[in-house]
Amino acid sequence: MSMTLYVGSKRYSSWSLRPYLALAHTGAPHETKTIILDQPTTKAEILAVSPTGRVPVLHHNGLVLWDSLAICEYLNEQFPEAQLWPADGVQRARARSISAEMHSGFAALRRDMSMDILASKPGKGHTPEALADARRVQTIWREALAESKGPFLFGAFSIADAMFAPVTTRFITYGVDLDATLRAYVDAVQSLPAFLEWKRDAQGEPELPNH
Repeated sequence: MSMTLYVGSKRYSSWSLRPYLALAHTGAPHETKTIILDQPTTKAEILAVSPTGRVPVLHHNGLVLWDSLAICEYLNEQFPEAQLWPADGVQRARARSISAEMHSGFAALRRDMSMDILASKPGKGHTPEALADARRVQTIWREALAESKGPFLFGAFSIADAMFAPVTTRFITYGVDLDATLRAYVDAVQSLPAFLEWKRDAQGEPELPNH
């Protein structure tokens, strides 16, 4: 089973982190190849593997699949034993709903608090719009955790956690206030072995001045 996930710089590529965590959770054999962003060869390297000119992109037995959420859905179908969505239908619908909201929304948070998992920028990016997005994310988390009791949004790790994982890094990087419940959730996500591996890899990458 030939499966390769192409990702952008692990320090900065929030979209790449999402399917990376989902793929790692399946336990399926795979290879991850990183394309460092903002280099003279970056565009050509990505176009060689991705029809959209963007990462992430998954190659599997001749199939080329792009878009983080689409990749996660495909992984769920290929590896149902990994239970990437909650087994309960109602909870599964809720998980899909908040994942889609993360996928399509929170533009100000993305713009003003871009992912940089190795940086510490407390207080920066705290625009009214970004903080409003942050409050909405925190409401989503609190409601899910109140029902599931944690440690993840729907009890066990799911695609919903993969979709929000980059936000956990943003909240730490930019010093967004978190109560004990939300901090425990952030810690749970960032203690995942796959996340720790991602962060270790990021430490070996070049810092990019435009990020």
